[in-house]
Amino acid sequence: MDKAARTKRFIVEKTALLFNVQGYAGTSISDMTAITGLTKGSIYGNFTNKEQVALAAFDFNVDLVFHGLKNTQVPGNSALQNLIALFDFHRDNWRDIALNGGCPLLNAAVESDDNLPFMKGVVQRSFRLWAKSIAAIIEDGIKKGEFKASIDPQHYAYTFVMLIQGGVLLNKITDDTKHIATAVDRIQQIIKEEISA
Repeated sequence: MDKAARTKRFIVEKTALLFNVQGYAGTSISDMTAITGLTKGSIYGNFTNKEQVALAAFDFNVDLVFHGLKNTQVPGNSALQNLIALFDFHRDNWRDIALNGGCPLLNAAVESDDNLPFMKGVVQRSFRLWAKSIAAIIEDGIKKGEFKASIDPQHYAYTFVMLIQGGVLLNKITDDTKHIATAVDRIQQIIKEEISA
């Protein structure tokens, strides 16, 4: 990695938490220079504008969550085990995520919907990728005969995303773990009663 790439990486790593905690609209160039120790010229020498930094920071934050989710997947496990592990991740790690400003997908979705049109497409793509990864596990379970062949993997993937995000939101606003636990319990009930063969 050359010096320019290292500097860009440094800026993104330093500002990612800032953007997730303060919001993308609420983070100023002064905040970015303070957290990085770099000048405005140095930041804009590596990124065209604040929007580019914000997009790179969002990608960085989402990659951290997706990396954690990916680590729950064990190749030798059944599709059922991998599907349950995917949602247990949220119950087990929500406090760490909350300490870093909360779920970056949820934060950016709320903010970009009304205030940051430049981010909306990127946020939509991240939600689609998340749902696609869930649907892929369900499809694998259908192929292996673990899950019913008649179910719609996309429908359940988005249902699970909605339940998790609702639980995360309520956990964050109430500082009570029961909401994400309720969401995961409901997902497990759906898996047992509606998906499993």
